[in-house]
Amino acid sequence: MSEPCENPPSSEDAAPVKQCLDKANGLKLEGNDLFKAGKWTEALVAYRTALSHLPPRKRPATVNQPNDVDPSSSDITETPDEHDKAVESTPEAPTQDEVELSKARAVVNANIAACLIKLDDNKGVIDACTSALEDDPHYIKALQRRAAASEKIDSWSLLARAQDDYKLLLELFPAGSPEVSRIKRALQLLEPRVKAAQKRETDEMIDKLKGLGNSVLGRFGLSTDNFKFEPNGQGGYSMNFVR
Repeated sequence: MSEPCENPPSSEDAAPVKQCLDKANGLKLEGNDLFKAGKWTEALVAYRTALSHLPPRKRPATVNQPNDVDPSSSDITETPDEHDKAVESTPEAPTQDEVELSKARAVVNANIAACLIKLDDNKGVIDACTSALEDDPHYIKALQRRAAASEKIDSWSLLARAQDDYKLLLELFPAGSPEVSRIKRALQLLEPRVKAAQKRETDEMIDKLKGLGNSVLGRFGLSTDNFKFEPNGQGGYSMNFVR
């Protein structure tokens, strides 16, 4: 395998960008062959090496307000709490190079996720798909793989994320696609699981808080059982003391 690009080029330098894309594509094709041969770990190495040849995704630039302005100056118009705010700059339209790099990163990250599925690394699948979706928010394969991996981890937050991914997939697939009925079925099955996970994790959190509260209140001859929480009809709870 070739050495990864050092100091990834800016999008203004077309020749080095093309060189990195070519290197990454060659390694991706190598990974594809390894994947087809059932060599998941070797394919994963090839894909990750391909990714190392691609410049990372640009983050939104921020501009910090100067903090050395004389406070007595009459030119100051901002209020004190605005003084040191970081202001996000207006995003520029991506160049053709940036579009190609985004597509290449998304595909390679989705391929990394495919390898991790075979290696039963659901957390890694989620991370790789999330990286792919940062470059292409409507990448169907990445959404499908992340939703499936999130379901397997079975936590409240990830089951809810799977719901969001499936809902977006419903918007992306045409109405006549056979995938639509499958996704709707997945959403139906997810609904009770999300509620159950929410209740389970909420109960666990309350039990932990009760344990902590009892350790403090016990010094005063009290316990959390002396405090009752009831819905107040406004989306919150009221607390009442009971002897």
